[in-house]
Amino acid sequence: MYGKVMLPAVFVAMAVGMATAQANEKVIFGTNWLAQAEHGGYYQAVVDGTYAACGLDVTIQQGGPQVAGRPLLLAGKIDFYMGGNMQQAFDAVAQDIPLRVVAASFQKEPQVMMSHPGEGLDKWEDLKNADQYIVGDEGAQSFLLWMATEYGFDVSKRVPYTFNAAPFIANKKSIQQGYVTSEPFAVQKEGGFMPNQFLLADYGYSTYSTTIEAMQETIDKRPEVVQCFVDGSAKGWYNYLYGDNAAANAAIKKDNPDITDEQIAFTIAQLKKFGIVDSGDTEKLGIGAMTDARMQDFYDKMVKAKVIPAGIDIKKSYTLNFVNKGVGLDLKK
Repeated sequence: MYGKVMLPAVFVAMAVGMATAQANEKVIFGTNWLAQAEHGGYYQAVVDGTYAACGLDVTIQQGGPQVAGRPLLLAGKIDFYMGGNMQQAFDAVAQDIPLRVVAASFQKEPQVMMSHPGEGLDKWEDLKNADQYIVGDEGAQSFLLWMATEYGFDVSKRVPYTFNAAPFIANKKSIQQGYVTSEPFAVQKEGGFMPNQFLLADYGYSTYSTTIEAMQETIDKRPEVVQCFVDGSAKGWYNYLYGDNAAANAAIKKDNPDITDEQIAFTIAQLKKFGIVDSGDTEKLGIGAMTDARMQDFYDKMVKAKVIPAGIDIKKSYTLNFVNKGVGLDLKK
């Protein structure tokens, strides 16, 4: 009989390392904008090894004004895509596109309406009396119609938002759309005051946001990859919000050198203050949580506002198979 061949420890370590590297499946996650703190949880999961721990080698491919991310997902060029909110997913069903939301990183849509303090526009119910509603084309075809249907806003007061705060700053009787993590910071820097901020989610705009989208083929053929990415992202968000996020922020700044530490700090503070990532259902179900009831509520509101047609089978737009497991709750500090 032959005895066992004893390999030097260094070769054993190398062999184990090679096996681990081979086991980690390469995955590309496409974001819908330039790197920023709103993407912090994903960067955190990359830099701290959370994705790697469950077998994925994740590359974050940042979006931007000239990048069409969703077509890359449809073409199989990326594995997951960062969706905006559920409207796009509902629309995909209407177009018979086999795409599904597998997790919702943001429990609340970060969309706000801003107003000048002390100008008679300090309460939500006062905002419809503004002289102008500065809202972009996309908002005019979505949340502004909901605001008109639910709260009596006058859509004829809408003027286009060109992603420049100057018109809002100049007109004290105007209101302007924005992301709670971004535009208030710009107004403070440029206008010298912090505007009133009314988060649409807190007044019934119940969509999930910053979703994780995957093609049905990926879900069917690589469910373990989907689960690892969803779980890793949840843990990444907990660690980013409540732990040491310095390495993740460094990675964000490497991808997007124009972003500042001040902007990142503001964004993180706003994410926490307004419960964008972690609030409501996440307190028991974990970050990324989704429910059928929330999906139906938002769809019904969009149909009522004539934003989305009736008759869409919205169950085809998402799956709850990968969320609501309480993953990462132990990381909350």
